[in-house]
Amino acid sequence: TRVQFENNNEVGVFARLTNSYCLVGIGGSENFYSVFESELADHVPVIHASIAGCRIIGRLCVGNSKGLLLPNTTTDQEMLHIRNSLPDSVVVQRIEERLSALGNCICTNDYVALTHTDLDRETEEIVADVLGVEVFRQTIAGNVLVGSYCCLTNQGGMVHPRTSVEDQDELSSLLQVPIVAGTVNRGSDVIAAGLCVNDWSAFCGLDTTSTEISVIESIFKLRNAQPSRIVTEMRSSLIDAMQS
Repeated sequence: TRVQFENNNEVGVFARLTNSYCLVGIGGSENFYSVFESELADHVPVIHASIAGCRIIGRLCVGNSKGLLLPNTTTDQEMLHIRNSLPDSVVVQRIEERLSALGNCICTNDYVALTHTDLDRETEEIVADVLGVEVFRQTIAGNVLVGSYCCLTNQGGMVHPRTSVEDQDELSSLLQVPIVAGTVNRGSDVIAAGLCVNDWSAFCGLDTTSTEISVIESIFKLRNAQPSRIVTEMRSSLIDAMQS
C-alpha cells in the first residue's frame, strides 16, 4: 500500500511494523494512521506512540513478533503506554546503548538479526534474549547502518541496490531467506526508511514505482507473487511496448 506521512515518503521512519503489532508515530495526519489501521487492525494492534518525544519511532526502536527494544531516551510514560498496548506475549525492554537509533543499527526478523559492527556486546546479548534471534554483526554494501539499508521478514529480504552478488549470497545463506537488491520511492537506496513490511503486508512511500512494488511483492511473497512471475510479467509488458 502506498502511503505518505505529512507529504513525506519515508514511511519506515514514522512506523515500525512486525507480525504481532504496528507502532505509528503520533502527530501527522490521521489518515497515515488509518491506512495502517484499515489494512492491519483485523490482525494486529496499531498503536500511536512516541519515543523520547520524537515521532521517528521507526528509526529509534527495533522489534519482531516476540519483543521490542527501545532506546534509553524513552520516557517511563511512553514505555508504559507501549507496554500496555502491545500483546502480552511481546517483551518490551529499554537498552543502555550509545548508538541509540536502534532502528538504524539493527535489522531483524523472527529468527535472525543483523547488527551494526560497533554495537556493545551487552546489547547484542539483549537483542538475542528479548527478540529470540541469532545475532550477526554485518555491513551492507559497505554501510554499517544495516537497519537503514535492509528490510527483512521471515519470507525474504531487500538490501541496498549497490550490494554485490557475493554479499547478497552471503546474507541469504546467513539469514536463510532469499535476498534481492532494490530501491523504493523512485530510486531511494535507504530501503528501510521508505518501506514497512511484515509477512503479509507492505507499506511504501507514494513515490514508489510499480516496478519497485512488483519487486517488493515478489521478494516478500506478498499476494503469492513468485520471483519468476515478475520476470514473465516484465517480459510480456516489454514485448507489448515493442509491438505497439
